[in-house]
Amino acid sequence: MKSLLFPQFKNPPLQLPSQEGLGVGGWQIKLPKLGKVQINLHRPIPDGFVIKQIRVVKKAMGWFAVIIIQSDINLPEVNAPFGHPLGLDVGLSSYLATSDNYVEKGRKFFKSEQRKLKLLQRRLSRKQKRSKNYEKARKRVEQQHNHIAFKRKDYQFKLAHKVCDMGDSIFMEDIDFRTMAKGFLGKHTLDASFGQFRDILKYVCLIRGKYFGLVDHRGTSQTCPNCRTEVRKTLADRTHYCPECGYRCYRDVASAQEICNRGIETTTLGLRGKETVCQVEVSGVMSLDNWRRGTPLWAEISRRESGSPRYTA
Repeated sequence: MKSLLFPQFKNPPLQLPSQEGLGVGGWQIKLPKLGKVQINLHRPIPDGFVIKQIRVVKKAMGWFAVIIIQSDINLPEVNAPFGHPLGLDVGLSSYLATSDNYVEKGRKFFKSEQRKLKLLQRRLSRKQKRSKNYEKARKRVEQQHNHIAFKRKDYQFKLAHKVCDMGDSIFMEDIDFRTMAKGFLGKHTLDASFGQFRDILKYVCLIRGKYFGLVDHRGTSQTCPNCRTEVRKTLADRTHYCPECGYRCYRDVASAQEICNRGIETTTLGLRGKETVCQVEVSGVMSLDNWRRGTPLWAEISRRESGSPRYTA
């Protein structure tokens, strides 16, 4: 068993006894059938919240108590995009590329730690099963797996906060990454954990008051973000060049700009309170002529965005 769930409590289970010297802060938690358990409360319970459930989870580092709290406070939701739009494209060669021409290098968390994991697994295979040495070796393998997972999640949280610093309305592809994991690059796709990063980014946007939206993923890498014509490319083509308008940039950046275009078109950022005449002419100052002259929608909206401290003309 890896976890135990205590679904409800009649009395508050979290207690601070009068005796000093019990753990860090002296906190105890009273669980049914187990009694009082000494814990390290690393985060105080906010005022106005009550404890509803507690799940005790066993990991290689030790035991963790996940406390679920509830309150009548309604968190404000950002239902409409605002501010500076930002499109994101994730991949293996570059972990993240934005529509503002920022590229984050690819990270291989499992591959960088695989050599040590292979050594620990080889030692485990040579131990006699159900012996004490076998159990010690098994715990070392589990600790290495936990180290890789914690390292990946820490990086993704830091990257999510960095993305929120870059823009106010974040757009990503609505893609099932499980399908990508079934290809010949499945190991590296699972190592990158794009689905987990998307969930983390959505959570960080919620707590920071940013808008997060998903757009259609079909053809984002095969469409020119400047003139919106189809430009066929293979996986070996890492540079986007449009023969119609002459627009050239890094392939992943072009995909992120197209994602930003679709996010603007499908939300109120592209309407500006006026009737939409066509897909390109989504604003009163936009026209098909200046679109073809090389002023894409994502750049035009950013230029006309008022009060954005990150834009420089």
